[in-house]
Amino acid sequence: MRYVSTRGAAPAVGFTEAVLAGLAPDGGLYIPDAWPTLAPNAIAAFAGRPYAEVAADLIGRFTGGEIPDADMAEMCAEAYATFSHPAVVPLTQIAPGAFIAELFHGPSLAFKDVAMQLLARLYDHILGRQKRRQTILCATSGDTGGAAVEAFRGRANVRVVALFPEGRISEVQRRFMTAADEKNVACVAVAGTFDDCQAIVKDAFQDNVLRQAVDLSGVNSINFARIAAQIVYYFTSAVALGAPHRSVAFCVPSGNFGDAFAGYAASRMGLPVTRIVAATNSNDILARAFQDGRYARGGVAATQSPAMDIQSASNFERLYFECVRRDGVETARAFTAFAEMGAIEIPPQALATMRELFTGVAVSEAQTARTMTATLNETGQMIDPHTAVGVAALQMVGDLGAPVIAFSTAHAAKFPEAVQAATGQTPALPGSVAALAKKPERFDRLPADAAAIKAYVRAFAES
Repeated sequence: MRYVSTRGAAPAVGFTEAVLAGLAPDGGLYIPDAWPTLAPNAIAAFAGRPYAEVAADLIGRFTGGEIPDADMAEMCAEAYATFSHPAVVPLTQIAPGAFIAELFHGPSLAFKDVAMQLLARLYDHILGRQKRRQTILCATSGDTGGAAVEAFRGRANVRVVALFPEGRISEVQRRFMTAADEKNVACVAVAGTFDDCQAIVKDAFQDNVLRQAVDLSGVNSINFARIAAQIVYYFTSAVALGAPHRSVAFCVPSGNFGDAFAGYAASRMGLPVTRIVAATNSNDILARAFQDGRYARGGVAATQSPAMDIQSASNFERLYFECVRRDGVETARAFTAFAEMGAIEIPPQALATMRELFTGVAVSEAQTARTMTATLNETGQMIDPHTAVGVAALQMVGDLGAPVIAFSTAHAAKFPEAVQAATGQTPALPGSVAALAKKPERFDRLPADAAAIKAYVRAFAES
């Protein structure tokens, strides 16, 4: 299997090169040249199997034989042994035909752990064989950074620089990064928004001098290995509800669109998915794109679901590429224009293709708070504000003709202030969170300036 750039001007590469590069040199995102497909009997055979075994099977289909099956199985077993629930991603029913997939049982209590714990082991495996040391630069709207630091801290072959928007993430999210004391980790509070952080990362990746000097790599959802790992829980949760003999719908709290795009990939691989609801907060660029066909950036509003405070969803480029029939020239034109002008008019045929699977729904702050309260009162489940956006959207779209799974993307304890404000109750702190409060924090502050941050990254890598 080979990986091509969404912008069509970079040579195709293998799996390991796509993983280590993160972003293609032409500024595009890597995507498989063809989707692997599974027959219904192969999907049905996942029923009852351990999560790590299903992960090794599915992710192994993307490696093109570059990673031995036994090594992939070992990495998956190690990665998912770090989760506190034996099912890794258990399902909880919240209403007739409505379920929550709990994606927060990993070390940093967020869905990013599902991919990041495996990604760290992939990096160790690949870099160890190549005798390389890389610098990972990631931007986080809250959870990616904590998951990356938790997964990569102390690893010999990787240095990590995590950028986060100062004052725009919760204290618990911040401490999952800044309490790390390993020398291979650096955290930077950026005076700006997540979109500023993300733009700086993209700028760094297009700086060939910097890339070569520090052997730069990225673990944001621009990295296709993250998508591959997220595909797994679409399959396991759908099979638990009767797939492939029964279709399933999903409701996905959406910021950078990687989690929702993994659902698109799962459907292309043969999973019977009737609908994916991309649920946003008031930063509704995705909801508007699916509703009116215009992908247009607005100002970023600070909300109680800060990991979704995004007005430039990187993985939308992957969906656009697919829906313009993999036309790299058109995708490059569109996203170069978006970077410059902040808006794209989606071609009518591409929009129609998107709408065959996706529905966009925006959820207000008041609806989010009400949903946290109602879910607690009606089910006894305490959910975080991001999960509440997904559950609220599920209720807003009505009957989708199939069981619906809403993704619970973070533990309520990561957002205690928002949960307490909505429900009047404070979520119990897991031991890992309570311990963070006692540790000193270590981070630097920088302006939202690409040159300053690139200089910082280079100095850290060389120190």
